[in-house]
Amino acid sequence: MKAAFRSALLVLAALCPLLVLADAAPQKITISVPGPRNISYLPIDLIPKIGADKAEGIEVQLLHTGGGGVALSNLMNHNTDFAVAGMPAAMSLRANGGKVVVIGSVDDAPLFVFMVRADLKNKVKRIADLKGMVIGVNTSSLSSKTTSQQLAELVLKSDGIATDMVRVVAAGQSWMEQSSLMASKTADAIMGDEPFASRLLAENKVFFLANLADPKTSEKIPGANFLHAALETREDVIAGDPQRVEKVAAILRRTLQWIAAHTPEQVVAALGFEDKEERDSMLASLKKYPHLYSKDGRLSTRQLHETERFFHGTSEGNPAAQELKVESMVVDKWAGKKD
Repeated sequence: MKAAFRSALLVLAALCPLLVLADAAPQKITISVPGPRNISYLPIDLIPKIGADKAEGIEVQLLHTGGGGVALSNLMNHNTDFAVAGMPAAMSLRANGGKVVVIGSVDDAPLFVFMVRADLKNKVKRIADLKGMVIGVNTSSLSSKTTSQQLAELVLKSDGIATDMVRVVAAGQSWMEQSSLMASKTADAIMGDEPFASRLLAENKVFFLANLADPKTSEKIPGANFLHAALETREDVIAGDPQRVEKVAAILRRTLQWIAAHTPEQVVAALGFEDKEERDSMLASLKKYPHLYSKDGRLSTRQLHETERFFHGTSEGNPAAQELKVESMVVDKWAGKKD
């Protein structure tokens, strides 16, 4: 009897690891990303909604921030091992010594709108009229200047306005932050994001002074077709746990392929908007920019070169930034590359 009991215990002990494995919770991975519900970063918001993470045995948790610089700061401070931020912001961090690398593409087109408060329409007719005003940009950090701020400085400079001729304030990257900044008149203009800009325009609270989606604006900006939202990690993460990086890259690819196979209405439905105005605004923007997202996360050689050109144009007088080559911080092992 005792021998039989001991045998049963041995069998149970042998089965326990299998039972634990079967019941084990999926590995949790946090991604720091601007937002929420900023159209340029929408694929990341969709990951847990459509189960793209569960398909890879992962549970993705999102840490939303007011700008790519903050998302990258979370990455450098080891608060997260992955971030999604503008590629020019990642280049800014790399030029300042941050060991950040880019492993996948989220967007195929950068969307930025230079919007001005509606009550200033008779005062501001051109970029030069912003001299002495307060300009809102996505929140930067000490080590990384956001793409929004780089673009704002470049656009201002194109019309003879130096950085010290305006006052720059943080505008965040969500509807609440950017709409509040306009409503409170804390800022006169914002280098802002969709769908927030179009919603503010529809509500007659702003007017558009420049739109990167408009050729009249983009033709004046060197490297205007830069890679905006990209998936980033640190060099030590790749060296220490390449399988985890492979899984996150696969999750991004699954999500982008899902978006490509679904209508804007289905994308918006998956996000589960409770506010009708917010839902309608997002749907209108998704229809307005049908080619916004990468279809598979592959990194475009052409787009990377455009990004380098853009970044060098925004960093004159900074030797470290001018010497930085975009290819030095790109790892395309998992996402792949295209022309």
